[in-house]
Amino acid sequence: MMDWSVWLRWPSTILLILAAVMLLVTLMQMFVLRDHLHRGRRLSAGIRAVVVLLAFALTLALGGTGWMIHGYRLLDEETPVAEIDARILSPQQWAITLHRPDGSVQKLTLSGDAWRMEALVVKWKLPAVLAGVPPLYRLDRLSGRYDDPGQEASAPRTVVDLRDGAEDLVALRRNELTWLPQVDAVFGSGAYLPLVDQGHYTVTLSRAGGLVARADEATEQRMGQPF
Repeated sequence: MMDWSVWLRWPSTILLILAAVMLLVTLMQMFVLRDHLHRGRRLSAGIRAVVVLLAFALTLALGGTGWMIHGYRLLDEETPVAEIDARILSPQQWAITLHRPDGSVQKLTLSGDAWRMEALVVKWKLPAVLAGVPPLYRLDRLSGRYDDPGQEASAPRTVVDLRDGAEDLVALRRNELTWLPQVDAVFGSGAYLPLVDQGHYTVTLSRAGGLVARADEATEQRMGQPF
């Protein structure tokens, strides 16, 4: 059985539902407008025409906003965003297995001495916060990182796109309408840890929007050993 309470927590779903409702309102007002025109009620028809335009504009705004934030996820108190397993292939070359909370698994190769994960976080202004709209996040990239800044500048770099084709809310912030819940901040957050053979790491995102990287006990012991 579908858990509607969980389903409706997603802002994109709520906005798309509201857009569908406003579309129905727009269609109903169009029928009323047609009736007034047929009866020769020009003043009433003019008022209805304005209502139709406003309702249609609101439909487009709600639907567009809902589509823009599709692919983003709710940010709770501390939300698990990924687990990482590492295996060494050769010096500064690593086989990485990335596990996401939805069960998807991605295998990739990184170069460097550490891994770094970055995410895009979206926070809303006060009216939306008071209405209970939670922050959102979207994983952005996973990259290799060298301990030596000089090597970082010259050695081969590896960067993996984790966006899954989700839309960027930076564009939404530029084009938002003032009477919709406004974006307060769109910012990046990143975290990194040293890579060790057979290492296992977890990545979470705090309510404040910061990525938190942790290694399990065995990995921490390996990280403390000389390389």
